[in-house]
Amino acid sequence: MPKYKYVAMGSNGKEKKGTIEADTEQSAASRLKQQGLFPTSIVKVGDNKRAKATKAPKPGKRRRGKIKGKDLTIFTRQLATLLDAGLPLLRALKTLERQAGNKPKIQPVITDICEAVEGGGSFADALGNHPKSFDRLYVNMVKSGEAAGNLEEVLGRLAEFKEKSARIAGKIKSASIYPIVVLVIALGITAGLLIFIVPRFQQIFVDMLGKDEPLPALTNFVMACSKILTDNFIWVMVVMIIGVIIFKLIKSTNGGEYFLHASALKIPKVSDLIIKSNVSQFARTLGTLQNSGVSILQALKIVHDTTNNRVLAKSIESIREEVTEGEPLVKPMSASKVFPDMVVSMVEVGEETGELPQMLERVANTYDEEVDNAVEGIISLIEPMLIVFLAVVVGTVVIAMFLPLVKLIENLGV
Repeated sequence: MPKYKYVAMGSNGKEKKGTIEADTEQSAASRLKQQGLFPTSIVKVGDNKRAKATKAPKPGKRRRGKIKGKDLTIFTRQLATLLDAGLPLLRALKTLERQAGNKPKIQPVITDICEAVEGGGSFADALGNHPKSFDRLYVNMVKSGEAAGNLEEVLGRLAEFKEKSARIAGKIKSASIYPIVVLVIALGITAGLLIFIVPRFQQIFVDMLGKDEPLPALTNFVMACSKILTDNFIWVMVVMIIGVIIFKLIKSTNGGEYFLHASALKIPKVSDLIIKSNVSQFARTLGTLQNSGVSILQALKIVHDTTNNRVLAKSIESIREEVTEGEPLVKPMSASKVFPDMVVSMVEVGEETGELPQMLERVANTYDEEVDNAVEGIISLIEPMLIVFLAVVVGTVVIAMFLPLVKLIENLGV
């Protein structure tokens, strides 16, 4: 029976080397897993194609590349599948490296990870060298999976987590794109009317009614807006650009971002969507980390760092401080007044029964559905509001131009 030399991670997180007899490389990997070891490299004894260990590249010379969004989810899912099929980590990574050969942004990252693992480094450390691709949540979960010897299971959870997070983010994005597009169209139509159409009507009114004939107040208002826009178009654009820059500068500061997030939480319907989506993310992230063996304090720190809403992040930081002092999770959550009562109650039950990760998963699933309902509610509310807005804006311009014609017809009738 062939012999294989292996390098594997033990349940204590320490590296172990040795030889094992097996029919195939996959059989060797399966036997090692049965012994509580997670293989990172398996090489057949006497194989001329034996891989040579290479040193991991220095941090300053990392290859440029980035794995984001859907590509990261696919990479995670494929790696979990290959590991679950019995392939050693290094061989699974090499397989994904070959598959990514036609993707210039992804392939360099996987190549760098392969070299780091082949050089004796841990998989988590190799991922940590690429923070633009793998965030702290990803790296810490992989680290816990390596230590526990269940990396394929942890990667499966990560893939599921990212798939569900992407679906919720897509729902929210679709809800925000629709009103933005309609507003841009409405403003474009209004600007076109004021710049190109209204000035022509103004000249027609002067020719037909005379300079001394007074026009309706609404017509004068629209013509005044048209004159301001046409005479100062460049300055109007400059003011808009400055406004956007000021907004981004405010948003780039911690205080400004907190103010904007706190203000958004006071908008009806929108606040409901923000709270539900953030609670869903909080519960899913914390539950996934807890299921993967990450300590509650470390998990709360990661959740804090990956939370986009500053108001919720501040509450999570306060919760973490209370838990550090020995308080149960449910007490500071209740005191924060950010989390709904149902969430607090379910977390309390989870802590009492010792099934906190499972309860957090239920909370996340429940609020995923709530987010769907909230998005549909906002869209159903926004649609008629935008239609009315578009009708009022365009209708005002049209009516303003029509009123002098009515007066002209009356004068002709006389």
